[in-house]
Order: sequence, then C-alpha cells, then structure tokens
Amino acid sequence: MSTVVIVGAQWGDEGKGKVIDYLANEADVVVRGQGGNNAGHTVVVGDKKYALHLIPSGILNEGTINVIGNGVVFDPEGFLKEVEGLRAQGISTDSICVSDRAHIVFPYHREIDRLAEEARGVDQIGTTKKGIGPSYMDKVERSGIRMCDFIDPEIFEPIFRKQIEAKNKIITQIYGGTALDAEEMIKTYTAYAAQVKPFVTDASVVVYDALRAGKKVLLEGAQGTLLDLDYGTYPYVTSSHPTAGGFTIGSGIGPNEIGEVVGITKAYTTRVGKGPFVTELDDEVGERIRIAGHEFGTTTGRPRRCGWLDTVIVKYSARVNGMTCIALMLLDVLTGFETVKICTGYQYGDTVIEHFPASLNVLSKCEPIYETFPGWTEDLSACRSYEELPENAKRYIDRIEALVGVPVKIVSVGPKRSETIIRGSIY
Repeated sequence: MSTVVIVGAQWGDEGKGKVIDYLANEADVVVRGQGGNNAGHTVVVGDKKYALHLIPSGILNEGTINVIGNGVVFDPEGFLKEVEGLRAQGISTDSICVSDRAHIVFPYHREIDRLAEEARGVDQIGTTKKGIGPSYMDKVERSGIRMCDFIDPEIFEPIFRKQIEAKNKIITQIYGGTALDAEEMIKTYTAYAAQVKPFVTDASVVVYDALRAGKKVLLEGAQGTLLDLDYGTYPYVTSSHPTAGGFTIGSGIGPNEIGEVVGITKAYTTRVGKGPFVTELDDEVGERIRIAGHEFGTTTGRPRRCGWLDTVIVKYSARVNGMTCIALMLLDVLTGFETVKICTGYQYGDTVIEHFPASLNVLSKCEPIYETFPGWTEDLSACRSYEELPENAKRYIDRIEALVGVPVKIVSVGPKRSETIIRGSIY
C-alpha cells in the first residue's frame, strides 16, 4: 500500500513538517486533510527556512501535486499571502489543488473568534483567533460557504451578504463589538475568489486517480492527537480531527486505502495553550529544552510549555491512530543532559494510571512516574545510521519502542533534511 498518513502523536508542533518534506521527496501527491492556517510547519531545506500554514509541505518538491482537501477550512487571504511568499522565494505554486468542497474562513469568523475568547476571561482556551472554530461551527450548523459557491459570483454575493448580516448581529448584540463593513468585504472577497479559482478542483478525484494509478500519496495534517476534537484534552483542543481517521474524511478516500501511519513524536513533550500537562517542567530544565529546541510557535510565536517524554500519551496516540511506526524528532535537543527521563505511567492518588484519561480533573491531579536514563554529550548531527548514535541515545530509543510497542523508523538529529536517520521503509 503506497498511502502514508502523518499524525502528530502529542499536542502538535512535533516536527511533522520535516518528516512530510522528507517523505514528500518520494511522494507523488501530498494532501492536507484538516485544520486551517491556525497552525504551521517549519521546513528547512539547505540554508533556507520555510514556514507553511495552509499549503502542503510537498510544495518544496518539484513534481509533487499538493492538495488542500475538503476537511480544511480555507482562509483565502492567508492562502494568497502564502502563495505570494513562496513565489517570491522562487517556488512554483502551479501544483496546488484546492477542494471545491472546502469551507471558507471569513473576517466575521476571526472577529467572533476573538470576541468569544475575550469573553471567556480566565477560562480562555488559547485559540489563535484565526477564525477556525467559528468556521467549523458554520459547517456543522450548515450555514457555511463552500469553495464551489465562493468562486461562483452569481451564488456567492447573496449568500455572503446574508451571512454578514447574521454574523454582525452576533458581533454587536451578543459581544458588544463593532459591525463589519459588508460592502467592503463583498468587494475584497469577490476579488479573492477570482484569484483562488484557478486552483480549485474536485480534490478527492485527484487523490483517487493517483491511488488507482499506483502513485505514492502522503496525507499530512496540522496539530496533534491530543488536540483532536474527540480524543484531545477537551475543551483545550482544535475544531477538527488531526487523527488518522480524520484524514480519510478530509481527503475523500476510504480507510482501506491507508498503508502506513507514522506517529511524529518529539523526544520530549511540548504543548501550547492551557490545560493539564503531567510532565511539564516549569523550571530551568524546561527552559533549557525550550531554548535548545527553539520551542516557539510557527504561527503565533508563543513559547511552548516543555517537559519530559510522556509515553502514556504516545501509547494512547498509537492506539487511536493505528500507528505503524514512530518518527522520533529533536533527539539532538536532549544532548548534554546528564540524565533524561521517560514518563511510563501516572500516579493518581493510590492508583497507577497507564491509559490516558478523558477527565481533565483526573489528569490535573496526576503525577508522572519516571524512568531515568543516563544522558549523552556527543553531537548527533553527523549521525546517519542508528549504529552511529551514542549508546545512551540508542538505549533511550529502544526503551521508547518497548514502552509504546511501535518501532521507531525515523530519527531526526537536526533541523535539516539531511540530518535524518531512516531505519526502515515507509512506503
């Protein structure tokens, strides 16, 4: 089976962009299946760094078709800025296909997102205020505007005008905000629609035809398993399904088409936003990891919370995603620590918890149960095989495999595409 799904095994920001970029060298099609421009991938190719938000990471590989699927909520303004930025760097955007079934993010979504988050006060969930949640809300409420209608001038203006009127009532009467200018928005977004239209197609057909032709298809997503709307640390989650099952719906293919599920896993744990975090290190060790790992959000620049690797989380991700292998990222960040730790379970009162709980109340009262390992001081960046790694680094990897029950097939030892160890075939 030549279809590979890339999932984040933690709270996102695990380094999916690098693995996607690496595997996209072999892929004929790369599909973004969920989320919006509220997240991003940072990809380093040579001496250049690219920050991608809506556009799939395969855009950096000549000959790869890049699909934005129906499960994505599509911000036209953000997309066009990203296209312009890539073109300015000499990257062709001719290979991009956008699903005609994708829903659109509009300014009223962003404004409602901002006002709703502010209204939560101390109970804010940490949204990026990009309008992602309100756009998915419209989709579920069946009042959203899809791409096929967005690019049809005859249909778009009347339904858009109706939506602006309804959303301005929410903005002004519920949140006490200022109404948005309907005429200005109609003018601006009609122009955006004309610019986006050449990219639009029935993306599910593009993917299906590639599969039937025996092409290699890579399904990528934003965020991670613990931000999944059903399986994440609710309500501190995203508004879509960044898990393996979500990508079949978001790209328009059946689950029987999936061959490999690669769980992208940091050698430690991070998260952005609020919510319980059992292995969080709110001390100099956590800060050292943050600085060494450049743990600041691609989209927001926010500092990420950092802690030791939590295999309770990774085992949970392996189960709900059907992970077939792990890509262990940022192992080099742990270089220089005298000891490193892995959380193998949670102490909850007199009970040891081995499976990730749904209740945040329970999770907030859990303490990590650690295994401690000797660290390593050797530079890993030149290692290109598992055998070249320091013995202590290999012991660390071996223990992760034993605890999670899934093989580590990829080990990242630096940010560059070349700084990668491959331990087995993915496609």
